[in-house]
Amino acid sequence: MTIRHFLTTQDWSRAEIDALLEQAAAFKRSPAGTQLAGKSVALMFFNPSMRTRTSFELGAFQLGGHAVVLAPGKDAWPIEFEPGTVMDGDTEEHIAEVARVLSRYADLICVRAFPKFQDWSVDRQDKVVKAFAKYATVPVINMETITHPCQELAHALALREHLGDLTKKKYVLTWTYHPKPLNTAVANSALLIATKMGMDVTLLCPTPEYVLDERYMEFGRLNAAQNGGSLKVSHDIEEAYSGADVVYAKSWGALPYFGKWEQEKPVRDAHRHFIVDEAKMALTNHGLFSHCLPLRRNVKATDAVMDSPYCIAIDEAENRLHVQKAVMAALAGQG
Repeated sequence: MTIRHFLTTQDWSRAEIDALLEQAAAFKRSPAGTQLAGKSVALMFFNPSMRTRTSFELGAFQLGGHAVVLAPGKDAWPIEFEPGTVMDGDTEEHIAEVARVLSRYADLICVRAFPKFQDWSVDRQDKVVKAFAKYATVPVINMETITHPCQELAHALALREHLGDLTKKKYVLTWTYHPKPLNTAVANSALLIATKMGMDVTLLCPTPEYVLDERYMEFGRLNAAQNGGSLKVSHDIEEAYSGADVVYAKSWGALPYFGKWEQEKPVRDAHRHFIVDEAKMALTNHGLFSHCLPLRRNVKATDAVMDSPYCIAIDEAENRLHVQKAVMAALAGQG
């Protein structure tokens, strides 16, 4: 039997995504379950986490399972991912052994591994989570790499709770300033799920250098065509916000500057005015605002926006628990 993983929502049909969201909504109404009774989940964190770790651990517990958390290089051996490597450096064991051994212990393996931010041509290959999926003999779940599919589901569930049918709703994915260049994962994922839901999506960013990787732009165009939505890029703040039903904010580093961040910094610093504030939100169609969190207040969005009744970031964060339970239940039920 072919093992089904949850690495990206592009591997799952619209009907399958809808089914996960329906199950998540059911878990939200009635949290306890037995879908993971007698089962174990291995959570591999190569990078820090608060919401992701908490929601996965508690989610496994609420479904009757047990989660074990490992941080390679800290409380587990450093792992080598390159095939054919002479391992005479800092790594102690190869993913070929790690994934297969964990598969003997756990029923699910979940992986969080951010890009190295040095060479996008390397980072875009998403080697870590794909290597786990290659060697594991149990399902693998992406807890954020260069996409964040669990965040996508939480976001979509929150939007449906507030707006109902999302088809043709105007959705603005806006770049916002941050003092550091950040991962494009959540932006990539927001683009994927909004277009998969048939929304009219505008990617708002300061300059063409901040447009997302063409792989995800192409996926977005494909999703939009299949689900009755649209996708366009804008550098005009007023035009983008005008009439929006949803504003989703995220900071990310410009891909052409990958590994040359000192050159990108002046460009980033020149666009602090992309902050989400009340004046911009006033241009929307009584629009909702959200963010994946964590968020630097008065850098990415103002206090007034974050504390407003139209901010649904906390709803989205809560939904991480419910959607991840739905994913774990679906994958653990294979076979």
